[in-house]
Amino acid sequence: MPLERILPIALLLGSNVFMTFAWYGHLKYKSAPLAVAIFASWGIAFFEYCLMVPANRMGSAVYSAPQLKGMQEVITLLVFAGFSTWYLGQPLKWNHWAGFAMIVVAAWLIFLD
Repeated sequence: MPLERILPIALLLGSNVFMTFAWYGHLKYKSAPLAVAIFASWGIAFFEYCLMVPANRMGSAVYSAPQLKGMQEVITLLVFAGFSTWYLGQPLKWNHWAGFAMIVVAAWLIFLD
C-alpha cells in the first residue's frame, strides 16, 4: 500500500488516541472540577486537530470525504475499545461488539463502488 494511502490512516489513528483521551479520560478523575476537565480536554483536543486536519487534507487526495469519515469511525471504535478496557477498566460486552460490528459493516459499504 503506497504511503499516500497509509499516512492518513496513521494520522487518523494518532488523532483518535488524543480525542479519546480528551472525551473520556476525565471519567477516571470524576472528583476533579468540571472546569478543569473541560480545559484539560480542550488542551488535549488541540493535538487531535494537529493530526486530524492533515490526515483529512492528505487523505482527500486518495479517499473521498465519506470514505475518510467511515475510516475515522472504525478507527475511533478500535481505539475506544482498547481505551475502555485498558484505561477505564470497562471491558466491552457482546452487545457493544455487535453494535460496533454493524458500524464496521456500514463503513465497509462506503468503499464499495
